[in-house]
Amino acid sequence: MLVSPVQTASRWAGLVLLSLVLAWGLEAVHLPAAFLLGPILAAIVMAVGNARVSIPRWGATSAQGIVGVMVAAALPTTLFQEILLDWPVFLGGIVSTLLVSSALGWVLARSRALPGNTAIWGSAPGAATVMTLMSDSYGADMRLVAFMQYLRVVCCALATTAVAHLSGNAPAGGGGQDWWLVTSWANVGLTMALALGSATLGAVARVPGGTLLVPIIAGVAAKMVGLLEITLPVPLLAFAYAIIGWSIGLRFSRDVLRHAARVFPRVFASIMVLILLSSGLAGLLVLFAGVDPMTAYLATSPGGADSIAIIASSTHADLPFVMTMQVGRFLLVLLVGPALARLLSSSPRPTAVL
Repeated sequence: MLVSPVQTASRWAGLVLLSLVLAWGLEAVHLPAAFLLGPILAAIVMAVGNARVSIPRWGATSAQGIVGVMVAAALPTTLFQEILLDWPVFLGGIVSTLLVSSALGWVLARSRALPGNTAIWGSAPGAATVMTLMSDSYGADMRLVAFMQYLRVVCCALATTAVAHLSGNAPAGGGGQDWWLVTSWANVGLTMALALGSATLGAVARVPGGTLLVPIIAGVAAKMVGLLEITLPVPLLAFAYAIIGWSIGLRFSRDVLRHAARVFPRVFASIMVLILLSSGLAGLLVLFAGVDPMTAYLATSPGGADSIAIIASSTHADLPFVMTMQVGRFLLVLLVGPALARLLSSSPRPTAVL
């Protein structure tokens, strides 16, 4: 059905307004990834109400490039040195969390609650946005992966905040980010050039997940050799989050929502089990590696690395240890995630009946 320019404009206005209202509402109650979750929810409302709009391909590519260089900026340049200095502890913690989450994804796939590939990607303990975007390149249902990933992010953030309060490590209150603080507009321009150029290269090269992975690699390389100080103003990040959120939310339909509601109890139960098992892994770090309890809990938490970083920075936890464990796990998922998803989601062929 053809849509007039006036209808298109009104739909865009409604989508932007609803996204802002929901994002600020979620931010007001301190939920993580508010400026991504708000646009996702707004886009779902518009899609279910038959008021869809079209996201230009260049817009989605640009947004993924920005998120890619943002991830690169968050990776500490001393990451590999930290891991090498205490590699048994990091290897044990990183691999254990990945194995536990993969096993739970496999159980969900075998229960036929979700398609195999979707269940594995939805359970992957990497950065939620990256896992959601990569899953689409490997044949998973991006909508259900997003549902699983962001539900886990919220649950883990709430659980982690509760543990911090109960342990006397409550995050300190304080002002939010300065939206308009920019140290160098030249760096902003160079960062944008790197993000857009590398994302375009990833798209042209047809690398699976290339619009995200190539910017990550390019950003890390630029940091390592000292070519660029990656600088991304908060409004630019919020805009990129919004485009990605709309791209995800607009794919939803009433059938997908009904399916998400049906599998919610099993997905929620798997998240609770994952949080409990991760807490057990934290206990092993405390007992056998001498890591303090709060640091161990945050390091093994399967939630979003960004929300964990915020909580860790406002407690007495060892922030470098926490982020090295979180980022190391993220890099491992990037390396083995696609192969692991193929392996665990493949079902054996039925035996022929003679």
